[in-house]
Amino acid sequence: MDPIYYFIIGLLLVLSCFDLVVGVSNDAANFLNSAVGSKAAPRRTIILVAALGIIIGSLFSSGMMEIARSGVFMPAQFTFHDIMLIFLAVMLTDVILLDVFNTFGLPTSTTVSIVFELLGGAVAVALFKIWSGEPGVAQDLASYINSSKALAIISGIFSSVFVAFICGISVMWISRLIFSFNYRKSFKYLGAVWCGVALTAITYFAVFKGLKGSTLVTKDMIRHLDAHIWLYVCYSFVFWTVLMAVLQNVCKVNILKIAVLAGTMALALSFAGNDLVNFIGVFMAGQSSMEIASAAVAQGMDLSTLTMGGLTAPVTADWRYLLGAGLIMVLALMFSKKARTVTDTEVNLARQGGGVERFGSVPPARMMVRYALNASRVVEKIMPASVGRFIEKRFQPVSEGPDNGASFDLIRASVNLTVAALLISLATSLKLPLSTTYVTFMVAMGSSLADRTWGRESAVYRITGVMAVISGWFITALGGFLIAFGVTLLLLWGGWIAVTVLVALCAWLLVRSHRNVEQIKAAETKESPVVRAETPDEVLCVCIGEVCTTMEHVTRIYNRTLVAVFKENRKVLKEMVQSSDKLFEEARDRKYGIMPTLRRLQQCDIDTGHFYVQVVDYLSEVTKALIHITRPAYEHINNNHEGLTKEQIVDLMRVNDQVEAIFDKINDMLRTKDFSDLDMVLEMRDKLFDTIVEAIKSQLRRINGDETVSTRASVLYLTILNETKTMILQARNLLKSQHYFLEHKK
Repeated sequence: MDPIYYFIIGLLLVLSCFDLVVGVSNDAANFLNSAVGSKAAPRRTIILVAALGIIIGSLFSSGMMEIARSGVFMPAQFTFHDIMLIFLAVMLTDVILLDVFNTFGLPTSTTVSIVFELLGGAVAVALFKIWSGEPGVAQDLASYINSSKALAIISGIFSSVFVAFICGISVMWISRLIFSFNYRKSFKYLGAVWCGVALTAITYFAVFKGLKGSTLVTKDMIRHLDAHIWLYVCYSFVFWTVLMAVLQNVCKVNILKIAVLAGTMALALSFAGNDLVNFIGVFMAGQSSMEIASAAVAQGMDLSTLTMGGLTAPVTADWRYLLGAGLIMVLALMFSKKARTVTDTEVNLARQGGGVERFGSVPPARMMVRYALNASRVVEKIMPASVGRFIEKRFQPVSEGPDNGASFDLIRASVNLTVAALLISLATSLKLPLSTTYVTFMVAMGSSLADRTWGRESAVYRITGVMAVISGWFITALGGFLIAFGVTLLLLWGGWIAVTVLVALCAWLLVRSHRNVEQIKAAETKESPVVRAETPDEVLCVCIGEVCTTMEHVTRIYNRTLVAVFKENRKVLKEMVQSSDKLFEEARDRKYGIMPTLRRLQQCDIDTGHFYVQVVDYLSEVTKALIHITRPAYEHINNNHEGLTKEQIVDLMRVNDQVEAIFDKINDMLRTKDFSDLDMVLEMRDKLFDTIVEAIKSQLRRINGDETVSTRASVLYLTILNETKTMILQARNLLKSQHYFLEHKK
């Protein structure tokens, strides 16, 4: 047998390990977001519970790997060589595609990706065989493809999105009517029943979705369970309800946390039990193909004509492979930063309360919000006033928000897990192709909408985020198909060279992606010190430190920008644009995240809160003026426009020297808290303004006296001068505000 096939099977094993890592990083959001968002337990505990579910699920994983073997294409129509190239192309595509989604923090379906990648690879080989005109091969594409499977997956996308979203809205709305946001009082009486229902649904889900088809569960056991399902459901409900009542009333345990953690474990178990095939199924199908080929070679058969109809035969997976895959997934879950990124995306879209939104706004989202507002006004006019008041009272959030600063409360977390478990279990029993990813995500989005977290302050951004995720699902199908199609054709035409190049490209993309996500996460996880500050004195100290640091950065960026404009240094200008944008984003995040700090301060010191508001606003204005200098400067040089004249450079150098002197003085006063030279700064500011006025007049004289003066250079010159004036004004206001506050604190 050609050594290339041993090389390919080795590559499939390595790529499967990588696929397990990137796959669990993406799918982790399915079973982690409810527990993480509600802070049902410390993150480490949640991870350990999910890890236990993964290990159990991997041992009870389905032994039938039919998706990769024969679920998408007809293996009898393909030779051994064709099959191995398809499998290699699929794994290369899957690793890169899932890693891209993880990097952007977008959840997608691993089932859809693997199915459409197999479809793309099979179509590529089929078309290649048809176009090559090989004798004895089928000339009809339909003979090669199991089209019903692809159509079932596509229909599953639509049905999952719609059904899960509507169910999430309905159940959450009813649940909130029952418990309200201040649920502790009513939960004393209804909590045991509520958790009993949730745990019964989760148990049903774990058994019939997570364990059905397992190699360790016999068919007789499954048939027995199917025949007595409702009896066991009733037994389960009674057992869980009684147990929860005892734990709640006797042991004083928060049973909602138990329900949420149990649901997390059940979803993790289901993920490992059913989706494991998405990551190792291709490798195991390749291993089966090697065994078939080896047996054929031993019998003297020609591999070039050997078809792989043997892949249609059922084969039981080795439990050692399943356990090994489970252990890799557990390690990925514990240490993958991208898993946290995807989870944070879902939690951010579903969180209660304000803050910085991750997504922007798009016209469809704005239109949907306007229609929703108009519809709500119509409903308010029709609905009796007493009913409206009752509903409004039940949906009135508690002033302190969810417990422990959670993104949402435990009631919503239990609803998310219970509804997702029921829908997936029901779909499994009815043989409907609902996606676990789609169900869990859309249930979470539906429950957050019903919980009124998508208010007028955030609705347009949340809808944009949901639309981005949903569009990504369709991109998964289309991208997986097209990339696998192209990669397979390259492998067919390029042979060894194509294999080497594509593997090297895949490795390079993974390494680059890992480095990028490390940088992104380092920036994202850098929590503002103000968030950690508790007392007014701590807030004041942190605030002064942030002001000093920001003003030092502003001084450096402004100086380097002007010098780079003079020298027409595009590289430095690009760097300054990035630096100024980062400063502005930090100032903007500080501004939109101001409310928790103000609430904390107003309880003990309103004056400090007022000062903090002023500082945040002035810093935002300073950084805004700075980006209005750096961006036009970079665009001017980047577009290869004519540089500034010698006269303009001389004028700007004079301005730059004065600005630098003012900023140095301001920074020195901020650091030392010595404001004795405050009047000097005022005098320096006035001299600078006089210099700016003279520079503008000089430019106007040059324009009137010389028709060859560049229009774009003149606009850039005047923009720098005007924005410099604005920046200095805001910096002076910042200094004055800090001086005033410190004097009155004495």
